[in-house]
Amino acid sequence: MTGLGAVFRPQLPPERLRSIARLADESGLDELWLWEDCFLEGGISAASAALAWTERLRVGVGLLPVPLRNVALTAMETATLERLFPGRPILGVGHGVQSWMGQVGVRAESPLTLLREYLDALRALLRGERVTTDGRYVKLDGVALDWPPAQTVRLLAGATGPRSLRLSGEAADGTILTAATAPEGVRRARQLIDEGRESAGRTDPHHVVVYLHTATGPDAAARLRAEIEANREDPVPEHGVAGDADAVAKAVQRLADAGADTVILQPTADEPDPEAFIRFAAHEVRPLVP
Repeated sequence: MTGLGAVFRPQLPPERLRSIARLADESGLDELWLWEDCFLEGGISAASAALAWTERLRVGVGLLPVPLRNVALTAMETATLERLFPGRPILGVGHGVQSWMGQVGVRAESPLTLLREYLDALRALLRGERVTTDGRYVKLDGVALDWPPAQTVRLLAGATGPRSLRLSGEAADGTILTAATAPEGVRRARQLIDEGRESAGRTDPHHVVVYLHTATGPDAAARLRAEIEANREDPVPEHGVAGDADAVAKAVQRLADAGADTVILQPTADEPDPEAFIRFAAHEVRPLVP
């Protein structure tokens, strides 16, 4: 079955998260995703609150920018969330927006090298291993978690370019693709991910999560067009969907047919009623998605 979720955008104030997380939980939505965009809301703090306020909802953070976070800290926080809320947290890491990383003085000269070192160390720490490494960016001296996760944690990587997608196949357990990814882009991403998996000899499942620009209501088309233009994305029909539940479900299915395992509906930044958007996703779109 194709997973379905929605984004709580950090343009909303943090105090709105409680009601929306509870609504998503009660309405039967599969997943609620959060962003750690600079300089809005912290991904781990928001995820821990959302998980505490809900009973069954899976909560994703897509994504944590690795230049901003020491790998040992990310491992500690990931393990803590997983032990407190088994099977419900979903964590993604990635390069981060380079201009933001520059603003806070952590921009890496080689983001790809950093992400590779980070993924290798983080996955090892979450497996309960004691890690010593002296990489270009990641340096650990006999570090091990006292409270590693009690079960395997699936770690995702955000990726767009060919080298990052191959790296995600090699070193991550899943990949997060942006809402600018059309179905053909998902197919191409799968090919590149598989190339990385083959080079690393990996045969375990690789979960692909894709965001989907989504707008509904009487002014949906105009809001979607404005969102895509504001993001400077290619304004082609495949980069989002505006319309009723049937139109959205068909767009979700196109992404699933192209290789997405989970599709996360991404409302526009000016979505007038975020609670109604959650109800729309759960009550109207979810029943139409196989």
